[in-house]
Amino acid sequence: MAPDTETHLATAQPTEYLLNKITTLLLTALAFYSGFGSSRTALSASPGNAPNVLIIYTDDQGYGDASCLNDESKFQTPGLDRLAREGMTLTNGHCSDTVCTPSRYGLLAGRYSWRTTLKSGVFGAEEPCLLPDDRVNLASLLKENGYRTGMVGKWHLGMDFPGTFGERDWSKPTRDMPLDKGFDYFFGIPASMNFGVLAWFEGRYPQTPPMLFTDRKPTDLAMQDFRFMPPYDQLPPNKKAVEVAPDFIDTACLTRFTEKAIEFIDTSAGSEKPFFLYLPYTSPHKPVVPLPEFRGQGEAGGYGEFMIETDYHIGRVLDALDQQELTENTLVIFSSDNGPENTYPERVEKYGHDSAGPYRGGKRDAYEGGHRVPFFVRWPAVVKPGTEWDGPVCQTDVLATVAEILDVELPEDAGEDSVSFLPVLRGAKKIAIRPAMVHHESNGRFAVRDTIDGDEWKLLMEYRRDKRELYNVTKDPAEKENLVSKRPEIVEQLKETLTRIVISGRSVPGPHVGNDTGWWDNLTWIPEDEYTQQ
Repeated sequence: MAPDTETHLATAQPTEYLLNKITTLLLTALAFYSGFGSSRTALSASPGNAPNVLIIYTDDQGYGDASCLNDESKFQTPGLDRLAREGMTLTNGHCSDTVCTPSRYGLLAGRYSWRTTLKSGVFGAEEPCLLPDDRVNLASLLKENGYRTGMVGKWHLGMDFPGTFGERDWSKPTRDMPLDKGFDYFFGIPASMNFGVLAWFEGRYPQTPPMLFTDRKPTDLAMQDFRFMPPYDQLPPNKKAVEVAPDFIDTACLTRFTEKAIEFIDTSAGSEKPFFLYLPYTSPHKPVVPLPEFRGQGEAGGYGEFMIETDYHIGRVLDALDQQELTENTLVIFSSDNGPENTYPERVEKYGHDSAGPYRGGKRDAYEGGHRVPFFVRWPAVVKPGTEWDGPVCQTDVLATVAEILDVELPEDAGEDSVSFLPVLRGAKKIAIRPAMVHHESNGRFAVRDTIDGDEWKLLMEYRRDKRELYNVTKDPAEKENLVSKRPEIVEQLKETLTRIVISGRSVPGPHVGNDTGWWDNLTWIPEDEYTQQ
């Protein structure tokens, strides 16, 4: 435990069998797992030497917030640097959206969130869960294949709490939550802290019921920030108030999550089952609340201190794997849900630290800084240490990668936007087939990237006041020169690619599955009748 932390804890029928069989064999020979060819549920595999899987997910951490990715960083991240040194850095790694809820859905489901009912923005704490019980996701796939599965941290995909706001019965269980999606164990909080229902949930129940109501408290720890800490005002229920447990305190999240994660690792070490642990931290998302022992470290103010604390806890988790002699055959995947919060320009000006690194934009943007994020993979039994790969990878690809590791086949209606990058982890120079990747702003604006004539091109679509933009991100990664008027043939090619991906319901090869809704108004370039005729 970090010094003085104790004190702060208080306060996923072939119709043409032969054709499909040949296709499947061909794709396998190409070392490409596409997740199609069968309508049955995912096959089971014997655990055997299956690796443990640990996914560490930070919140609002930009590409430049890992010191190994930013020579001009104003703070050091030795934990992340260790992952880079001992594993592979995916320098062209992307989240599937640019805000919390849709990125988390994409990571777990291997599918873009805009295919669901969530077309923009994020969820509150209390919503019907965006991830249906019957959709294959990382947890359900791994559990079905013999894993002990756990989640510790921030959920933010919706939960069904007992009763209604202001009239809860916390003696009754919470439903439509991680334990219903394939996780055997859950400890954490329902959503971002500013959305409320702040309590330490273990399983379906809060350890202490959130019976009080409070609002944000002012703080000077970081720019434009706030706190959630006792004593809580007993405000009457209102739209601005959040439900809070009397023992909840924002500064305790990282420590509590880390300790529960280590406990899960320790108890899994003695099990015959491999484990899957999903560890989504709440930092460096607001509120930026570094513990006192981390204050004064680094040269980027409270935000830098909070990243230093976050990195410290990541190091603790990696140490726990070492102590249990689990490091060699544990697949560790680290990434962030989106780029940095919009306070990052102020840090550039005040401290000279650019959380977005060399990229344009941040959280909510379809520019690179909004979705190109730190992405490290460590698996000593397979991955050569200190390696880098600059091919495009999306967090949606994790599902297909894990499925290929297990040698199981995803059903046709799972992992529709997921491409296995296992060949790369094993040393391949490229993925045999890499479909175009779709990016998505929080307001619903679309962008698409694809490799054309050896260069990566990216087209941002028109939406509201925004016009189309085209960038050669290979030659212009900072997206400074808009080539939309100079390369109309590439604009048209990318537009057609994006249209096909949207309408078909999938990026990877397979049958048309469509989306969860009809046409929506963010599809400005697709006539409604063209969408509905498919």
